[in-house]
Amino acid sequence: MSLADTLNTDLKAAMLAKDVMTRDTLRMILAGIKNMRIELGRDLEDTDVQAAIMRGVKTRKDSLEQYEKAGREDLASVERNELGVLEKYLPKALTEDELRDIVAGAIQAVGAESKRDMGKVMKHVLAEHRGAADGKVVSRLCGELLG
Repeated sequence: MSLADTLNTDLKAAMLAKDVMTRDTLRMILAGIKNMRIELGRDLEDTDVQAAIMRGVKTRKDSLEQYEKAGREDLASVERNELGVLEKYLPKALTEDELRDIVAGAIQAVGAESKRDMGKVMKHVLAEHRGAADGKVVSRLCGELLG
């Protein structure tokens, strides 16, 4: 079963269970996926669907951060709940120690010598660990290890 099919099945289950938070979150992501399919003019692969989910996660993390800074715990809790729903569909996130080892290996693999080569290293890491590696953490680790 494809990831999009799983999302649709889970949407139906959420509707039957009257789980409003899950239902609304999945509807939002599925709408984004449908728009992406129209935009690209082709059926989407699981990697495309995963990219749409990752965009949703990134948006919610940014919103969560802003709401917490503004002291709006009511809105922050909604974002946390939606984030929890979406993260179930992504690979398990790598820890910082795991990422440090991966980035060090990528530096060796691409022959990076200075911060100018950071883009090559990040591209290598993020391509291999799509969805499991946080780009901000990878960028920071690249800077530390290459600096």
